[in-house]
Amino acid sequence: MNITVDDHSGFCFGVVNAIKKAEEELAKGNSLYCLGDIVHNTREVVRLSEQGLITINEEQYKALHDATVLLRAHGAPPEIYEIAKENNITLIDATCPVVLRLQKRIKKSFLESRANPQDKQIVIYGKKGHAEVLGLMGQTEGKGIVIEKLEDVKNIDLTRSIILYSQTTKSHEEYLRIIDYIKANIKKGLSFDYYDTICTQVRNRMPHIKVFGANHDLIFFVSGKKSSNGRMLYKGCKEVNNNTYFIDSCSDIDLNILKKFSNIGICGATSTPTWQMHEIANYIKEQCPNSNTEIDK
Repeated sequence: MNITVDDHSGFCFGVVNAIKKAEEELAKGNSLYCLGDIVHNTREVVRLSEQGLITINEEQYKALHDATVLLRAHGAPPEIYEIAKENNITLIDATCPVVLRLQKRIKKSFLESRANPQDKQIVIYGKKGHAEVLGLMGQTEGKGIVIEKLEDVKNIDLTRSIILYSQTTKSHEEYLRIIDYIKANIKKGLSFDYYDTICTQVRNRMPHIKVFGANHDLIFFVSGKKSSNGRMLYKGCKEVNNNTYFIDSCSDIDLNILKKFSNIGICGATSTPTWQMHEIANYIKEQCPNSNTEIDK
């Protein structure tokens, strides 16, 4: 049996940066809170909590005073920064630079559209309730419109001008379909401005994951169940290899499946730590002593 771990999978830059900042602060022996899970991966959240990172929700954040709080890569809405000033909270801002640029662009568009008689709609293609989307919606004072899929375009008023953005981790293919639909159906004479704001690092994962999936008999896709990016990449891998299994830990592996395949691939999301994929590989190797592990470069 040959086991290959995908070297292209694993944390994106934004997540690496957030975790690095958390570990540096915890190494000083200081108390550190994080507003929401630092990454949508339960195993990594547990690992950091064992080092002292305390995960809190927004209500707990509002009640906090004189503390240090990490803002994760997803970013946060403006009110979070306002609360920090009021409650003497020191923020360690680990917002991903790509997300931060997107927030600024949306805010600029919102302010311009509010002053414009045409009253353009700000539309965001993203997952409702997702941390990044909450931060993006905050730039519009909650007046933006979130669509999760092509079918949701019916919720947009196509008799008004539109400015379209995307959450950085969404499907590029579906985003293009949404753009084409609006182009074809918006009332003639209205403006439709759209911007490709999907992270290139995330976008490039999909074509690679499909090639990786097609080149192996069996795929274990490792990801936290909360990961939006994980579900998207898993779906892409499943499209090219029906023997693709979404797992979060070794306990999710059906050992009977291993007997049927000799070429196994292990990959994951931008929220999946490399150590977790290697943990899966080592577990399979223990169950199948004659196996060999490789790293796919």
